[in-house]
Amino acid sequence: MNLHEHQAKELLSSYGVPIQRGMVVENIDQLQSISQEVKKNTGSEWLIVKAQIHAGGRGKGGGVKLAKNDKELYDHASSILGMMLKTPQTPKEGKLVKKILISEDVYYPGDSETQEYYMSILLNRKESCNMIMYSKEGGVDIEQVAEKTPELIFYELIDPLTGIMPNQLRKIAFNLNLSGESFKSMQVFVKKLYDAYCGLDASLVEINPVLKTSDNKILAVDSKMTLDDNALFRHKSFEDLRDNSEENPVDVKAREAGLNYVDLDGNIGCMVNGAGLAMATMDLIKQSGGEPANFLDVGGTADAKRVETAFNLILQDEKVKAILVNIFGGIVRCDRVANGIVDAYKNLGEKINVPIIVRLEGTNSEEAKNIIDNSGLKIYSAIEFKEVTTQIKEVLS
Repeated sequence: MNLHEHQAKELLSSYGVPIQRGMVVENIDQLQSISQEVKKNTGSEWLIVKAQIHAGGRGKGGGVKLAKNDKELYDHASSILGMMLKTPQTPKEGKLVKKILISEDVYYPGDSETQEYYMSILLNRKESCNMIMYSKEGGVDIEQVAEKTPELIFYELIDPLTGIMPNQLRKIAFNLNLSGESFKSMQVFVKKLYDAYCGLDASLVEINPVLKTSDNKILAVDSKMTLDDNALFRHKSFEDLRDNSEENPVDVKAREAGLNYVDLDGNIGCMVNGAGLAMATMDLIKQSGGEPANFLDVGGTADAKRVETAFNLILQDEKVKAILVNIFGGIVRCDRVANGIVDAYKNLGEKINVPIIVRLEGTNSEEAKNIIDNSGLKIYSAIEFKEVTTQIKEVLS
């Protein structure tokens, strides 16, 4: 689950991570009262207006502006709030900005001693441990730094059982060329940031930039955070942070229906029960010359309503040329699944405009095949994987 910048900062602050302070504005009528409160709480006369969308590169797209007076604040807020912001990480049409963050200006005028760093914490799956990735070349061009000068990106692997060690904290501060008070401040910052990453069950925490001020303060000026959906049961209140308007509508519908769905770029839709069988089915599609259009696990209750919802999700993808249903009937009987498929097909009617290949194996599989074959619908039944492969090739030919 992705969070907005202001949500991520609030969570980081609860772990003692120093942040650039600010408040959210959802309509222009709130601007004056909220901006005055930010000035009062922070002592900052200049304010930063930031678009709140789930995408990076907002500054380059015109979604981050500095306001030196009330007129500039109103002009910037009016232009950003409600705009379709386009960045390298948004769809071509951009994303609608529904909220803006009014933040204190932490860059002191005329101060040449400030320094921007990049820092993120994520899981290194290859090494089975957490990892801090950081660079002294932070800011809006960090992608170019990674591409053109990868030697300027440092990595620190952290054993999740022992946590981050004092020598690792010192190493990070040293690699960032810090000394004196800022050397100590950075160690405290990284420790609290890592504690937040673990405590929040995050899969990604990215701060770009981490700012060192001339008086040696270390602040999180921006924040991108992704929480692990599988750990949300430990954080019941986090579900309220979800912004469905920022997510793929298909993913939202799948989650509401209790389906495990991942959108892919292929041409053969998949409906399977069980993650292992789903992976094997995608391999089968690849071997047949196709590309899986999705990962969809309907679970153990493949009734008509659930199957119909799954069909609707798959059919929203215009690239889909066929749908492969591959169900192993263990707890759920194959004949029940077959009846569910037939009922769903009839309910959807003309919405189904691609071939459907059905393989049902397990309990009552023969009865299931008879139901499919005698349905009078354009559904192709199969038993062996070889039959499935042949039918996929025919669809693609």
